[in-house]
Amino acid sequence: MTQHHFTVDVEEYFHASAFERVVDRADWEGIERRSGDPVRRLLDLLARHEATGTFFVLGWLAQRDPELVKAIAAAGHEIASHGWDHRRVTQQAPHEFRESVRDSKKLLEDTTGQVVRGFRAPSYSIVPGLEWALDVLLEEGYTYDSSLFPIWRPDGYGYASAQPDPHWLDRPNGRLAEVPPTTWRRSGLSLPAAGGAYFRLFPYAFVRSAFTACDRRGVPGTFYIHPWEIDPGQPRMPVGWATRVRHYGGMTRTFPRLERLLSEFRFTTIAQTVDRL
Repeated sequence: MTQHHFTVDVEEYFHASAFERVVDRADWEGIERRSGDPVRRLLDLLARHEATGTFFVLGWLAQRDPELVKAIAAAGHEIASHGWDHRRVTQQAPHEFRESVRDSKKLLEDTTGQVVRGFRAPSYSIVPGLEWALDVLLEEGYTYDSSLFPIWRPDGYGYASAQPDPHWLDRPNGRLAEVPPTTWRRSGLSLPAAGGAYFRLFPYAFVRSAFTACDRRGVPGTFYIHPWEIDPGQPRMPVGWATRVRHYGGMTRTFPRLERLLSEFRFTTIAQTVDRL
């Protein structure tokens, strides 16, 4: 059976890009952090199913809760970078992006003793025209990226021409492995089926079908979840109805669906796949 990738974007609920207009970064320090309990629930879940995963951790959070990062690593999971402060690549100049990926990598490595090999951009925000970010990752010592979502969306992420399965990108200064989130593909149509709101709001059968298709092709799919997606008690932000549905919808279904997903498919770290790519 194919081994897929179970990935977690380790961030707080107030880091979500959808809340950028209502939560100022300057106020983060005074907001209660809630990621610890959900992350530990995910660690227990993975242990029950004898699965390992890749945890993309924000540098900002790792700096404030190093024991949580150590607990993830001690449980046998891969630690990777989610950047420093959840600023989308579309909002950064190249020198700012370099600082973010360099500082987060160093902090995570110093905290865990693991070499950090992978990166995932907040909100999958490496989009066409920002390929320079891939070159920066290579220059800063990363060996793989998981940011190119092979879908089209009008609201800030998606790289429609990206390949749907793990592959190598040949860049001017080297090769970088790309491990994209899973999509459901039929007759030229490509829909997101990798996790997140799609996992909570769409029928479970939709995501299951996408990973079953990966099994048939013999290639690993990549699933993702955030700790706040299994935290229905989180404070509600003053946002519009569409954002409320996308962020809060289906949270009570998330954990039972994760149990089912882990019972039906096998999961490992992205690093293990890259070593075989």
